[in-house]
Amino acid sequence: MTGLNIDASRTALLSMDMQTAIISIYTKDNPNFLPRVARVLDVTRKNRIRLLHVQVGFRPGLPEVDPRNQLFGAVKSSPKWQQIFQGPAGAIHPDVAPHGDEIVITKHRVSAFAGTDLDMILRANQVDTLILVGIATSGVVLSTLLHASDADYRLVVVKDCCTDLDSEVHACLTEKFLPQRATVLTADELLQSLQSASV
Repeated sequence: MTGLNIDASRTALLSMDMQTAIISIYTKDNPNFLPRVARVLDVTRKNRIRLLHVQVGFRPGLPEVDPRNQLFGAVKSSPKWQQIFQGPAGAIHPDVAPHGDEIVITKHRVSAFAGTDLDMILRANQVDTLILVGIATSGVVLSTLLHASDADYRLVVVKDCCTDLDSEVHACLTEKFLPQRATVLTADELLQSLQSASV
């Protein structure tokens, strides 16, 4: 991959919804997914690119959720589904967990921006470029990218560090839709670009 110039001081990688239960549901047939993401996060840290973690979380009883919300309303009405976001199951997976003072953003909707202070933190740190990895491609990745695109962030999506339960949806998004708004590349291509640029 050539032509990807990243200024580490103005770039952040968003690792999104990499929670233990979510990973177990979405990557059970993809054993290389988690090690690949972990490798990207490690190289990101070595290149001094800011790393932020985004997770789904709720207070007891889910007061943040309106029952009219088709997706999260179903979670609110189901104690079984709520367990996905509680305790160890809801924690960021240890293999991709935050290090040191890395910021964790807790969200209550699909997008990492909806109702959070993510945009404030990024702008306070002069970040204008976002690298996105996460689960699911048709969920947090798509929703976050659309908001970020409208907010004029420069965007990079690491397609094999995103996944979806529907492989055809993932392929359609990463091959046809997301490239209209972002640079879409593989983990190896990203790491090669970082190494070549000596960020």
